[in-house]
Amino acid sequence: MQRVRLSSHQAPVHKLGDSQMTLSPKFRLAVTQSSLLNPSAEFESSLQGEPFIPGLPDDVALNCLLRLPVQSHASCRAVCKRWHLLLGNKERFFMQRKVLGFKDPWLFVFAFHKCTGKIQWQVLDLLHFSWHTIPTMPCKDKVCPHGFRCVSIPREGILFVCGGMVSDVDCPLDLVLKYEIHKNRWTVMNRMITARSFFASGVIDGMIYVAGGNSTNLFELDSAEVMDPVKGSWRPIQSMGTNMASYDAAVLDGKFLVTEGWLWPFFVSPRGQVYDPRTNNWDSMAVGLREGWTGSSVVVYGRLFVVSELERMKLKVYDSDTDSWETIEGPPLPEQICKPFAVNACDCKIYVVGRNLHVAVGHISRLSQKDTSERKWSFSVRWLVVDAPESLSDLTPSSSQVLYA
Repeated sequence: MQRVRLSSHQAPVHKLGDSQMTLSPKFRLAVTQSSLLNPSAEFESSLQGEPFIPGLPDDVALNCLLRLPVQSHASCRAVCKRWHLLLGNKERFFMQRKVLGFKDPWLFVFAFHKCTGKIQWQVLDLLHFSWHTIPTMPCKDKVCPHGFRCVSIPREGILFVCGGMVSDVDCPLDLVLKYEIHKNRWTVMNRMITARSFFASGVIDGMIYVAGGNSTNLFELDSAEVMDPVKGSWRPIQSMGTNMASYDAAVLDGKFLVTEGWLWPFFVSPRGQVYDPRTNNWDSMAVGLREGWTGSSVVVYGRLFVVSELERMKLKVYDSDTDSWETIEGPPLPEQICKPFAVNACDCKIYVVGRNLHVAVGHISRLSQKDTSERKWSFSVRWLVVDAPESLSDLTPSSSQVLYA
């Protein structure tokens, strides 16, 4: 296991979009500052004669500048007008990255302050291991950080925050918010048909599904619905057939898996439901799958992996052929990563965010086949720990999503 430290001093946390630059009078930029922040076509064209980097063609220089970590933008904006124009506007910066085909993964962590309960999003640049923030979600009410459900469309750089619950009262929300990394802003979407908290959510073929959860007075729901993100409209789908709040959910083989998890005292086996959007039907989850689902799940290599929260166990993977779970090779989750966890995955890597926002990056390797005739694979994991700066030490994760930008 490797361990990564950002620096010997406390790493600053930057907010995307904040203007922290102080302009010296000798540059005489006071008159043009408003133009820099809201540039017109005429102003942009007036800067075309000024190269981004002397001696380099603009396309090469732009390719270099678009790789700068966000934490360095505040200082780099002071270099010249064109740098200020590019790096002073995050929408412009990320749109340029999109145009040139940049696809770097960023880990978005929905966290809350453990004393005040204040919610915020923290973003870990997975290339430079530096933290940043994004604008605050437009929530009118003081909300409970646990009741929300977050899903994303990673390749488009979009995440959605749905539902939730007003703090101190059993009042679920029908709120739906969309964040677009290329615009660095939130948009309030059409509300869900049913207000819910602690429900299941997932994305199948670009459509957002939600199911179950808690209604008023902790009454459990059996209803489900789906939203088309392009149209922004919700419509009901077949009900689950059982009232159930969700402990965890996953999308596997084009199906929506919902589990309520083990509940104390462990007298009753947990329930689980599986939705197939092709038939609009729910089926009961296989016994081995629901009884062994003891933590937060991700899908890697088309297989369901679980990071157990019951005890410090090794990562395990589900085998649908035998309806059983197998422990994978490698060490357990590093001890620095403390519950509660927020888990997500990107390509062959699992990201586990623990208390104080320390992150364990698990690289999953697919080993040689155990049985060629049955085409079974075995897996191994190796962990790398990314320590968070001291400024994030009072934060607890609630959810995490990987977006590309």
